[in-house]
Amino acid sequence: MPRRQYDITVPDLSGTRALVTGASDGVGLGIATRLAGAGAEVIMPVRNPDKGTAAVARIRERHPGAKLSLRELDLSSLASVAALGEQLRAAGAPIHLLVNNAGVMTPPTRRTTADGFELQFGTNHLGHFALTGQLLPLLEAGRARVTTQASIAARSGTINWDDLSWERSYDSMGSYRQSKIACGLFGLELSRRSRAVGWGITSNLSHPGVAPTSLLAARPEVGRAEDTRGVRVIRWLSARGLVVGTVESAKLPALLAATSPDAVDGGFYGPQWPANLGGPPGKQKPWTPLRSTEDASRLWAVSEELTGVRFA
Repeated sequence: MPRRQYDITVPDLSGTRALVTGASDGVGLGIATRLAGAGAEVIMPVRNPDKGTAAVARIRERHPGAKLSLRELDLSSLASVAALGEQLRAAGAPIHLLVNNAGVMTPPTRRTTADGFELQFGTNHLGHFALTGQLLPLLEAGRARVTTQASIAARSGTINWDDLSWERSYDSMGSYRQSKIACGLFGLELSRRSRAVGWGITSNLSHPGVAPTSLLAARPEVGRAEDTRGVRVIRWLSARGLVVGTVESAKLPALLAATSPDAVDGGFYGPQWPANLGGPPGKQKPWTPLRSTEDASRLWAVSEELTGVRFA
């Protein structure tokens, strides 16, 4: 069965400065490529310099005039996040688009960040929370739009308030759900707080649906020596245009949320086929775990305490 084709129009981004986490492969590379092709200067902070260099080369093959800046960033280290923030603040150039996209998914055994947090919560949420806080003056200067990548896993589950780092009983999917619920709560709370105190930042959410990206593939760095059965099934469905999306389609919700003049502050964007697994991107209602303003406020306070990063 042939794949159904769909796309979005990315407006002219000449004169804008964007930062995309996780831009060395997968969805993040696709987002960075489209932003660069639309004229944005794209900052690509990566954990693996070799992968980053290869990603820059791939983008420039498609867009020879692309304005790209490769930086080092390990979201699982608050010291690395602080170092990048210090570098960029010292340079002083405003940031107009921030796409909090990078993530890790379901290490089979519990792993921790450099600061002792469970790896998924520490990387997916706390790393991005700290990065956004470190960049706040530049985001204010650019009256930025911040798009934070949630996941379809956040349709259900809760924040494990009594054991945020899953020290007593590790559940790989449960902790992944928590990390992505936290991303969603953070993105929507950032929107509310910016409106309340006048930061001038708009913030929204996206999710890629389900697609055969590298998240579930073999990743020795998270203890997964081979592809999961799940990613093999997803690849089979994707290749036949059934139910789920593709790597190409998975980037579209974040691009829509980050660049469309019609994307709204506090909005949530994802694929529009049944169950939001695949299809063209559009606006949707946030899932139940993302709606609690009480949870969002509590998470914000906990995140400031854990990271030591406070939003002025």
